[in-house]
Amino acid sequence: MCEAKTIDVTIIGGGMITHDLLLPSVYHLQRTGMVGRISVCALNTPPLKALIESEMLKQAFPAQTFEPYPALSEPASKNFPELYKEVLRKMPERQAVIVAMPDDMHYEVVMQALQNNQHVLCVKPLVLKYKHAVEIEKQAFEKGLFVGVEYHKRFDRRSLIARREYELGHFGEFIFGEAKMIEPYYYRSSNFQNWFTCDRTDPFVYVGCHYVDLVQFITGLRPVEVSVAGVKGLFPNGKEGYMWANGRVIYENGAILSVSDGLGYPDESAGPNEQCLTMFFEGKGRTGMLKHNDQFRGVEHQYLENIGCGGTSFNYINPDFFRLVPWEGEGYKPVGYGYESVEAILSTIHHIENEVASLPDDRSLARRREMIKKVDARRLIATPANSNTNELVTEAARLSILNGGKPVRIIYGAEPHVEMK
Repeated sequence: MCEAKTIDVTIIGGGMITHDLLLPSVYHLQRTGMVGRISVCALNTPPLKALIESEMLKQAFPAQTFEPYPALSEPASKNFPELYKEVLRKMPERQAVIVAMPDDMHYEVVMQALQNNQHVLCVKPLVLKYKHAVEIEKQAFEKGLFVGVEYHKRFDRRSLIARREYELGHFGEFIFGEAKMIEPYYYRSSNFQNWFTCDRTDPFVYVGCHYVDLVQFITGLRPVEVSVAGVKGLFPNGKEGYMWANGRVIYENGAILSVSDGLGYPDESAGPNEQCLTMFFEGKGRTGMLKHNDQFRGVEHQYLENIGCGGTSFNYINPDFFRLVPWEGEGYKPVGYGYESVEAILSTIHHIENEVASLPDDRSLARRREMIKKVDARRLIATPANSNTNELVTEAARLSILNGGKPVRIIYGAEPHVEMK
C-alpha cells in the first residue's frame, strides 16, 4: 500500500486567527503526516515576526516553523500587497491555501488561489456577495478544486447533537430564537482598526454569521428577510466602524432570529467574550427549547497573575473551542472544535488528492468532482454549494445596515438576489 502523500499549506494572512487557531492546527497536522511544507504570507514582516517569536507556538511546537513571505529581513515599514499572488504562482498545483484576510478581501484572494489551481480553506464569511459565492463554486467545480468555509461552530458537539435531534423531530419546528456574540473591547486596538470600518464590514457580518449559519445548519430553514441596525464609534486611529449591531432574520416558515454582536466585551471581565444561542420550537400541544450558554463551559481558573483573556487573573475557561494540551508527543497538541474544523477541511483536501494520485487527468478530474459533490450533499463542512444562503444574508445585512436598518428581502428562484422591502 502506497504511503499517503502530504499537502503543502500556504496561509494568506498573519493576524490573530492565524496565531490563535490556524497555524497551530496546521503545525499539528504536519506532525501527523498530513501537511508538508508550511508558508505564511502577510502584508509586511511585523505579524510574521510575531508568529515566529510567539511563546505559545514555541512551547507547543518547538521543532516547527514556516517559510515567511515577505522575508523577515525586509523593513517593517515596507508593505507587499501583491506578494501573495507571486507566492500562489510558485506553489505546486492542487495543494491547500488558507485565506485569513479581512472579509472584503476574501473574494479576490480565493479567486487567485483557484486560478492557480489550489484547494481552499477560507475563514468565514466566504464572501460578501452571493454572485461571488456562485462564481467561486463554478470555478472550483470546473477545476475539481475543493473550497471549505471554516464555520467552526458546526463542529461543536452541542451543534452536532442539536442537528441530529432536530432531524429526528425531537424539538419540533424552529419558530423563535436569539443569539449573541460580543467580542472583547481590546479588538478595537488591534489591526481591526485598519479594516473593520463602516464601508467594509460590521459585527453582524463578522461574527453574527456564525449563528446565522448554525441555525440553518441545525434546521435546514432558509432565511427570507434581514434587517440590521448598527451603532458607530471611533477606533483609536480615528477611523469609524460599527462597534455594535443587532440583526433580525426571518425564515421561510415565519421563524424569527435576533442576533446581537459587538466589539465591546469588557477586557476586565472573566470570559474571553459573551456568546449564546437560544431557540424555541413549536410542536403538537407543546413547545421545545434549545439553550447553549457558550460563554460558560463549567470551568473556572484563578491564576496567580493576570494571564487570562484581556489580562485578568480569574477566567471562565472554554475547553471546547481550542486549547493546547499535553499529549504523547513533543510540546502540546491542539484540541477542540476549532481545530477539528480546520482538520476536517484539510483532511478532505488531503483525501481527495490521495484518492486521485494514480489516476490520469480526465479520470482524476471526474473523481474529484464526484467527491466534492458528496461533501456538498453531506452539509457538514460549509461549502459554496451548500451554504450560499449565508452570502445572501451577508449581502442583505450590508444593504440594511448602510440604509439605517431597513428590511431587505431575500428572493430565491432561478436567480437568487436581495432587494429592499
